[in-house]
Amino acid sequence: MRKSPVRKQRRNGAGNISLLMPRKRPKLCIITASYNAQYTLESCIRSVSWQNVDLEHVLIDGSSTDQSYQVIERHRNKFSTIISEPDSGIYEAMNKGIRVSRGEIIGFLNADDFYPENNILESVSRAFEDPEVDACYGDLLYVEKENISKINRYWKSGNYSRHKFYQGWMPPHPTFFVRRSVYEKYGLFRQDMGSAADYELMLRFLLINRINTVYVPRIMVHMRTEGASNVSMANRIAANRMDRKAWKVNQVKPLPWTLTAKPLLKLGQWVSTPPLLQQPSRAIGKSAPHHGARPGVSERAAE
Repeated sequence: MRKSPVRKQRRNGAGNISLLMPRKRPKLCIITASYNAQYTLESCIRSVSWQNVDLEHVLIDGSSTDQSYQVIERHRNKFSTIISEPDSGIYEAMNKGIRVSRGEIIGFLNADDFYPENNILESVSRAFEDPEVDACYGDLLYVEKENISKINRYWKSGNYSRHKFYQGWMPPHPTFFVRRSVYEKYGLFRQDMGSAADYELMLRFLLINRINTVYVPRIMVHMRTEGASNVSMANRIAANRMDRKAWKVNQVKPLPWTLTAKPLLKLGQWVSTPPLLQQPSRAIGKSAPHHGARPGVSERAAE
């Protein structure tokens, strides 16, 4: 049974004791973009529904043609909003989700991803108890798409400082939670940025507009590996070109090595050792016999 919050006491300027009620935690909204993800969507939904905080879950489906509809129908009562209609891709879906949602804190969990423990969003909510915090982020674990108990890579983000962007750093986007007021002030995802839309948005928020962000030092998301921007050298070159555009549209110049360092920083993810984790709940589900996400949902959305 959860204990009731304890009121703290402090003395005011006159020496009198006043009562301080605990800060109210803002409501979270999780937006899931999905397209033909019948084999992974259910584990995503379950991992959100077992979180021990008050939240809304918004599903934006790109008019899937597989059995996603049956999965959605089984879990319809777990969503505050469901939209299923054609769109131009993941970032239009994310923007759509932001516009229809009502939560004060916005995060994204795409159909291939899941929260490994039921207190992930409690950690996020706790970070935003401080009204000065505009955003937070954490660590991410890449797991085998057909065997989620097998770890492929460990992305440990570390603390943020502005100079890190110039060294090729960025936080994993699925762990990036932002106040709605930041989107209202600085804009949504730029759909003309292609696969770099998440990178451009975080560059715009963190580096250009200097929003106040904090690092939550824990693995927040498990992501099934595979992604459109990393499957070939040609796609890697195209992604690098869009990364360069992300700096250009924000009228800031990277250092000569910034965009070369960005993919090279990933090399450490293969040798980093993650902390000991509990096995994900059986309620989340196991492996996916087939990978059915939107193009670009998986690895690029985190990169």
